[in-house]
Amino acid sequence: MKKLIVAVFAIATALWFLNTSMLTTPPSGTVKILAHRGVHQVFEPDGVENDTCTAKRIEPPRHAYLENTIASMQAAMDSGAEVVELDVHLTPDREFAVFHDWTLDCRTDGTGVTEETPMSKLKTLDIGYGYTADGGKTFPFRGHAQGQMPTLTEVFTALPHGRFLINFKSERRAEGATLAVLLRAHPEWRKSVFGVFGGSAPTQETLRLVPGLRGYDKQSTLACLGRYAAFGWTGIVPDACRDTLVVVPANYAPFLWGWPGRFAARMRDVGSEVILLGRHGGGDFTSGIDSAEDLTLVPKNFAGYVWTNRAETIAPLLGKRMAATNHQANRE
Repeated sequence: MKKLIVAVFAIATALWFLNTSMLTTPPSGTVKILAHRGVHQVFEPDGVENDTCTAKRIEPPRHAYLENTIASMQAAMDSGAEVVELDVHLTPDREFAVFHDWTLDCRTDGTGVTEETPMSKLKTLDIGYGYTADGGKTFPFRGHAQGQMPTLTEVFTALPHGRFLINFKSERRAEGATLAVLLRAHPEWRKSVFGVFGGSAPTQETLRLVPGLRGYDKQSTLACLGRYAAFGWTGIVPDACRDTLVVVPANYAPFLWGWPGRFAARMRDVGSEVILLGRHGGGDFTSGIDSAEDLTLVPKNFAGYVWTNRAETIAPLLGKRMAATNHQANRE
């Protein structure tokens, strides 16, 4: 029995030394904001399913920005966002429409599948048509957003200093190939693409055709985190976690070997960036760090990216927290 206790203690001690953040220097730099959909109208996420029209359940508007517009992206960057996430669909006239929904019926005055609609038609739609915060009694954005659905080309042109995480909404490999062609034709836009994710086929096709680009899909994320959970305690980083974007739900993060400092250092050493999401309770990885309470889930020395739906709120809160931390460090 005594030998067993000694063995267990020795193993526990070894695991602690291999994975404690106390004995490693976390990656340098400061936390960075990744603004999901730019600055946009938010909604209560509870009960939302794939076919839920979220424009019909927005909170009372606090600002005039609509998601995935050039104005909303600029507002996110003005708030302090380092990266803006946006959604794309490849239309029949070979343009990338920047719009979230698979169909047009929820948010716009149009109907049909987004990717099946020519960009020339999409440009005529009112993308604020369907928004309501009071069950359809009033529509505060109706008539104010005609023609504001941008193309990806327009985004790159209007915001040349921006960085974007591109979400493929389909499983069409042609989307990845088309994006690669676009970046080859305009090499100056390559620096604007922080990464790609979403549909596995277009994501993997883009990564194959654009050297050095990072990206992820559901399968690669599960492979990375699952294999790291299995043997990351050894300090070995699985190939699925190398040269990629590692998205981590905040409520799972404390269970990762070496979280936060040693985990982040390991990912940095294999060429990956860490994106901290909000709490994950099933469905897609799209919940964000959206409140002061959520900010308690972000380690104070975290130097990765924080995914948020409220960049205009979270960026100032993070700034105040960093200022307070720096002030305390100077006093010490």
